[in-house]
Amino acid sequence: MLVLPLLGACTSHPESQPKPDPLPLPTSPPPWVTETLPAEPTTRPLVFAVNARRPPMSMPKPVAEWLQQGIVDNWDQLGQPSAPLRTTDRTDRLDHLPMDTVAIVAADAVGPAVRVIEVDGVDPLRDPDDYPVQVAGPPHAPVTTMTVVGDVMLGRQVTGHAALGPMSARLASADITVGNLESTLSDDGSPRQDPVGDSFHADPGVRAGLRGAGFDALSLANNHTGDYGDRALVQTVDLLRTAGLPTFGAGRDLAAAREPVVVSRHGVRFGFLGFNAIGETPEAAPGQPGALSVSMPPRTGPLDRAELDRVLSDVRRLARVADVVTVLPHWGTQYTNRPDPIQAVVSRALVKAGADLVVGGHPHWVQGAEQVGDALVVNSLGNFVFDMDTPETNEGLVLEATFWGDRLMAADFVPYRIGLDFAPRVVSRADAAGTFERFWEFSDLAATR
Repeated sequence: MLVLPLLGACTSHPESQPKPDPLPLPTSPPPWVTETLPAEPTTRPLVFAVNARRPPMSMPKPVAEWLQQGIVDNWDQLGQPSAPLRTTDRTDRLDHLPMDTVAIVAADAVGPAVRVIEVDGVDPLRDPDDYPVQVAGPPHAPVTTMTVVGDVMLGRQVTGHAALGPMSARLASADITVGNLESTLSDDGSPRQDPVGDSFHADPGVRAGLRGAGFDALSLANNHTGDYGDRALVQTVDLLRTAGLPTFGAGRDLAAAREPVVVSRHGVRFGFLGFNAIGETPEAAPGQPGALSVSMPPRTGPLDRAELDRVLSDVRRLARVADVVTVLPHWGTQYTNRPDPIQAVVSRALVKAGADLVVGGHPHWVQGAEQVGDALVVNSLGNFVFDMDTPETNEGLVLEATFWGDRLMAADFVPYRIGLDFAPRVVSRADAAGTFERFWEFSDLAATR
């Protein structure tokens, strides 16, 4: 009987109490919700890397799993000649990986001194998202492919031939394609070479073939850009640029010749410079058309340190605005696979100044490659299109480079042979055995210790 009065004493009329302010609506999830949300998992390829001097390989995923489990112990299980096979997960030996070893490592550990094995036909560096063997780790940076070819001469006997046609689709498939154009597009002047037949002039109509092959930039820093004098040189630059083919390494004056080309892909900026060390084309100067030049052996005297310092200054300046710097020097001795010692001196200076990739031209034969720090130096890729008639001048290599962000991850050398129509065509590794033998003989890249 006392409960009701007690309840009555403890209860007041609702209208006698002030109403509380309404609670504010939350503008973000409570801290305890945010903290317990799992992070989105990310993965990266687990790659199977071999020495870069080995041929391309592919294997099905079950074989990749057997490699991980240590079941594979002979190269014949990977379709190669029989020999004992070892595996390692060490990343500190990849620059000089033994020929008998497969390194099983996360993709971001590799570089141009190794070749990665495709799994189920997928290249883990070019197509990392589709690659079937993944491990936990940070996501990869944007992938950019770059193709670099050797000397392209579209005049003389090449005139009238669609020499770029057979490889146009392959070149155009790269995100960036670059080469050295070793012929003018104007003959508005007297030929300067001796003999006169060594003055190279191509019809302006070749621009369609260059565009069709996907060229994004062309170096004019060579000894034939000046074959028909100053006026023809300037006209050649203008004709190419008005056709959407940016040029570098030569121009109407020194400032123009020093101006780089910068190409952006996937948010990464790729910068290009070139210089001529062979002479014949006039040296660009204030008010003087010509090529950006560096005097050096074997053709233009002792190394001119002031001219080299000027190029190194250009490399440093470009490295401040570009993520990747590529330099195309025209240098060296013709008709030999052996680089001149001075090329190593100059290439190391270029790398120290900020070059990530150095690809030379002029020797007309392939010359070796080396890795300098994280940079790659290729002394010569050989002729790409030319009308010469010896076996060595009719063979060469296309450099197909893969970048993740600003880092060079892979460098594949694709062999070809120039036919009777002056057009290069890809050949098998077996057919190119001699080319690779000469290339690797003078290469420090991937050399075993």
